[in-house]
Amino acid sequence: MNDLLKVLSQEEYISLTLRSLYSGKGYQKYRMSKFEEYDLYVKNKDFLVSDSVITFTDTNGKLLALKPDVTLSIVKNSKDIDGVMKVYYDEKVYRVSKGTASFKEISQLGLECIGEISNDIISEVLYLAGSSLELISKNNVLAVSSLNLISAVLSYANIAGDLKGQIIKLLGDKNLFAIKELLVANGVQGKAYDLVTMLVTVYGKVNSSLNALDGFVVNDATKTAVAELKSVIAKSVSLGLSADKLMIDFSVVNDAKYYNGIAFKGFIEGVPTGILSGGQYDNLMKKMNKRYGAIGFAVYLDEVSRVKGE
Repeated sequence: MNDLLKVLSQEEYISLTLRSLYSGKGYQKYRMSKFEEYDLYVKNKDFLVSDSVITFTDTNGKLLALKPDVTLSIVKNSKDIDGVMKVYYDEKVYRVSKGTASFKEISQLGLECIGEISNDIISEVLYLAGSSLELISKNNVLAVSSLNLISAVLSYANIAGDLKGQIIKLLGDKNLFAIKELLVANGVQGKAYDLVTMLVTVYGKVNSSLNALDGFVVNDATKTAVAELKSVIAKSVSLGLSADKLMIDFSVVNDAKYYNGIAFKGFIEGVPTGILSGGQYDNLMKKMNKRYGAIGFAVYLDEVSRVKGE
């Protein structure tokens, strides 16, 4: 690594190693234009990390935008085919940087699987997410959640509408005290109260928290969601993902209008925010009139660049 770093920046080296990992697993390089019609982002602005978009008018009068996101472009241009399309990308996106109030060109690398998404595919993506973190830093953790289980628990507790949105936001903040207050104020008690609060308290490395998932099983919906989560975790570990670096964490939540199923986020030592984020986004596929499901993740190379060579 040290020899390569003499001619490559840390970001370039990580990009090279990750592209090699993905292509070695059969993922094809996906190439795209630097811009899309602005309408694509207006219709899906809640899906974006930032709703600020750089726009310009093309010579034919169409309003275009420099890409603030890669996934939307891939989904828009994907075809409904049997099987699974496996692609990876290494692109520049343009959005307001977290550390400033100005636009920045940001390197983003990741992969997408679009088509007939099985538990085997989900497990493979989790494994590749964990492998990506391992290539970046040995001090890493991959936090995994189930949006299906969260939804099933809240449905069992008859929590919907604005209250559901409030609970999910507090869950993302791991604010157990505020969740308890909100449940009491809305008359949620007994087993329903216990299950919702468990979404915060069931947390930790899979070796110590996996069996606790059985406590969520109260009906067919929760049983199915627990079985799915257990299955994809077991399969990803069998592929080589280290159980010691894999955590169950239901604070990993995404917008239900776009996401479903398994969601995950990756962290490395020395960077305060997640450097990898992903999950299933079947709901986005439906919104964009696609037949099948999808799962993928992005590695934020601007955050990764903070890491010193090891």
